[in-house]
Amino acid sequence: MAESNPNESSTSVVSRCGTVAIIGRPNVGKSTLLNRILGQKLAITSHKAQTTRHAILGIKTRAGGQILFVDTPGIHERGGSALNRYLNRAARAAVADTDLALLVVEAGRWTEEDAKALEAIAAAGVPVIAVVNKVDRIADKSTLLPYLQALGERHAFRHVVLVSATKGDQVETLERLIVESLPEGEPVFPEDQLTDRSERFFAAELVREQLMQRYGKELPYCTTVEIERFEMADGRYLIHALIWVERPGQKGIIIGKHGEALKAVATQARLEMQKLFDCPVHLEVWVKVKKSWSSDESALSTLGYHD
Repeated sequence: MAESNPNESSTSVVSRCGTVAIIGRPNVGKSTLLNRILGQKLAITSHKAQTTRHAILGIKTRAGGQILFVDTPGIHERGGSALNRYLNRAARAAVADTDLALLVVEAGRWTEEDAKALEAIAAAGVPVIAVVNKVDRIADKSTLLPYLQALGERHAFRHVVLVSATKGDQVETLERLIVESLPEGEPVFPEDQLTDRSERFFAAELVREQLMQRYGKELPYCTTVEIERFEMADGRYLIHALIWVERPGQKGIIIGKHGEALKAVATQARLEMQKLFDCPVHLEVWVKVKKSWSSDESALSTLGYHD
């Protein structure tokens, strides 16, 4: 009989790796949760629904394994434009090829859109962790008991975790439970890699974030951003961004009196880019009209929206 080596550990560390889709209705904090877990801003956020338009891969390597997060557009019932149909298809497709889904809901609320998000996950047949977000807004946590009981009756969730994505409460616990739910496997990406998206992609997203945050209720949904130039020169990025709108009147609103509104958008977007890219940025921004781009399938394709 072979003797055991006292210098060897009696238990081996199991490495796990898998893809996790973050699913939920608009504005429940999916992107905020992803940014909190990654410790860096990758997904743009705002108080407006449907801020996320593209599925973004966020990579978190931690003790025990590597989590490949897919942040998806919120599943919604608003409108029937080509863009809205694209967003719903993108969210449903994201969960189909994942190892685990996080259903993010708002503490104390359940809507038809929450139900549709759960239906999409159930149809995919993947394990689900229910993430009850914004619990910091509930003063008396005992009032959540009926809500949590009803939530548990809606689906056989692997876990139900109460978190505050904004404050970080219970996010570490959530990460641990996610890793434990993933299949065994070696990391797919290097330990220090945070995403598979390009810096050019994030430049466009940071400009669009300012549009979401600064303008009226509907105007941001009639805009998209295209990066025409992205290059490094003399130790700084030179970036030219083009904002597409659907009508001349929208162009005037975004530019503002004497161009002050557009200047404010460009200035704040540039500062955010410098934080993310960790180098100086020279940003120039223009606005052009592309009639009904959000309702035109061919226009969406040319602007980078694909199934």
